[in-house]
Amino acid sequence: MDSQRTYSERAYDALKKAIIAGTLRPGELLRERELAERYGLGRTPVREALHTLQQDGLVEAVPRAGYIVSAITTRDVNELFQLRLILETAAAELAAQNATREQLEQIKQSADFRYVYGESDSYAEFLTRNTEFHHGVAMASGNERLAEILLRLLEDLERLFNLELDVRDSAEEMVAEHVDLVSALLERDSQKARQIMADQIRSSEQRVLEAIVGHTGPGVTLEL
Repeated sequence: MDSQRTYSERAYDALKKAIIAGTLRPGELLRERELAERYGLGRTPVREALHTLQQDGLVEAVPRAGYIVSAITTRDVNELFQLRLILETAAAELAAQNATREQLEQIKQSADFRYVYGESDSYAEFLTRNTEFHHGVAMASGNERLAEILLRLLEDLERLFNLELDVRDSAEEMVAEHVDLVSALLERDSQKARQIMADQIRSSEQRVLEAIVGHTGPGVTLEL
């Protein structure tokens, strides 16, 4: 039983990573047998992984056909970024007020990271560190429930963030955004931190929408 659960988790991780990276494209039909062969896994773990991915909203079941990778829509972008704007600006404001000196130092040290434009492997590393940075700011707010909800939201946004990185080389721009936020936190300027975070979120949303509307991302499906 433990071995089977491990294989299922391995299948889930592999398929989720492929969907987020765009290797498995929105609208692509997924068949258990083909996926099992591609990833060297049994059909049962793949079946269980697909069921979990359906619960995550990353795939959709198609009767008598299998599953398809869920589309990325402008409505998804609007709703997720609207929620992010509400939660993360509040987290930044609270962090400026409540963060300990140690937390501020950790946030400062974690702010300087980049990706290499056009290299998908560097995108994955960048997105991991980006989530850690933003979650660290949320934890510094002193509200653990807020930080937990925001972490789940950032994970939901990861596929969109991957599209954003492929629009154009914005690595230095993103570093500057993080550095500006850290400066506001160190100054204990809660309103400035809130505004900087809001500006960053709107810039990120715009880059994602450019990817979708311009079909510049890997396998983007446009649904208005």
